[in-house]
Amino acid sequence: MKGKVIVVGAGVAGLVSALELARAGYDVQVVERQAAPGGKMRQVFAGGRPVDAGPTVFTMRWVFERIFGDAGRVFAEEVRLKPLSILARHAWDGDHRLDLFAGVEQSADAIGAFAGPREAEGFRQFCARARDVYQTLEEPFIRSPQPTPISLAFSSGLRGLTDMWRISPFSTLWSALGDHFQDPRLRQLFGRYATYCGSSPFDAPATLMLVAHVEQDGVWIIEDGMHALAQSLESIARENGAQFKYGVEVEEVLTTAGRISGVRLRNGEVLEAENVIVNADSAAVAAGLLGRSVASTVSPLRRDQRSLSAMTWVMNAETRGFPLVRHNVFFSGNYQAEFDDIFGRSRLPREPTVYVCAQDRSDDAAEFQGGRERLLVLVNAPATGDSDRFTGAEAAECEERTFALLARLGLDVDRAGSDTVLTTPAGFHDLFPATGGALYGAASHGWMASFSRPGGKTRIPGLYLAGGSVHPGPGVPMAALSGWLAAAQLAVDHNSTRL
Repeated sequence: MKGKVIVVGAGVAGLVSALELARAGYDVQVVERQAAPGGKMRQVFAGGRPVDAGPTVFTMRWVFERIFGDAGRVFAEEVRLKPLSILARHAWDGDHRLDLFAGVEQSADAIGAFAGPREAEGFRQFCARARDVYQTLEEPFIRSPQPTPISLAFSSGLRGLTDMWRISPFSTLWSALGDHFQDPRLRQLFGRYATYCGSSPFDAPATLMLVAHVEQDGVWIIEDGMHALAQSLESIARENGAQFKYGVEVEEVLTTAGRISGVRLRNGEVLEAENVIVNADSAAVAAGLLGRSVASTVSPLRRDQRSLSAMTWVMNAETRGFPLVRHNVFFSGNYQAEFDDIFGRSRLPREPTVYVCAQDRSDDAAEFQGGRERLLVLVNAPATGDSDRFTGAEAAECEERTFALLARLGLDVDRAGSDTVLTTPAGFHDLFPATGGALYGAASHGWMASFSRPGGKTRIPGLYLAGGSVHPGPGVPMAALSGWLAAAQLAVDHNSTRL
């Protein structure tokens, strides 16, 4: 064995780092306070049926094809995937609906029929710009262990400087969308990409338009649920020698003479190790929840820097009216007011945009045979779960506004006969301590925000960070990359064979 590594947390980043290091010959032990792997990629049971209650969109398949391939596995044989041709169905008042498709031209045709040929051409130009942004950032930012504005600008000499200017890092996403779309509904639709990293489109940088290219590159359903990805990663990590302890909580990451020496569990047990990878929200580290000796490795996050939280209803319910597909978005009438409520007033939005993931459906609404179906209903909320619990009247009012908007836009959900599990920002704060319920780490507001996330390597020898609050950011594939980067940096630091 090359040395002992303890991974704190079995989210996707912890699972990937455990797999990579076990495969490379390290003695790896994963400790997780929950009873199963997955972290935010969790399942909740409603009516006796498992429902994905965290991430529901699977993209950037190449990340996992590489991880599984390096372990001698074929990703598509380990995790059952189904490609989506309809990426999402969108609805506004007045029976206005628009589907986005996996093909650019098919989406352009739909946009042309919805809003006219000028907007269709704007969409084509937007997709080209999104592709340029992604290609500019993939190698020097997404795959880099700790990029800076200077390293990004000079990544390709003069060309790097030109590329930096072209991707509009100093513009907001909302203003950049105005370069391509006059129809406010389309700006609202593509502005929603900012919420994929828990941010407001009115404050997030234009570089987040790269999400459009990521989606055009493919969106899939994991047929056994997103949790199946976590289970598969855990299984392969075990086969490579990693050990897992569930239902145990780390009280403190230990240091001796300025370097990592192990962890102390809540029950008093000490596990010795030369290296520790913390797959937890970096806010928990900064708050001292893993011990004072490592707290200073992460800068504290102010409350006004937190990303979005959510109100979620996991349901097993009957629906009528609206022809649901897998991913559905029902837009509020005033997008600016929604984010003013959340980020400006720290309150639940008066008129929320509602996301509905219909987990028994795919592209064709006619495939669904009727009866109860598994739903995840989500609205964005402020990350104030450590101070405002949003219980009682506030939660009830939010629920009434949410399902009233769905009904107004054509979707009736039989709540009276449903089995429902509600999670508020306070519930997410309990699941992910020190976050206030923020689900994406820091909000990506301002051009420097993406460079402010902590990297995988810390100033304490032997301590590494991974997860959605760490570079390169939130989302299942990005968190997986953070786990890969942390493991690779550990191997380089210990003069081991590169992963």
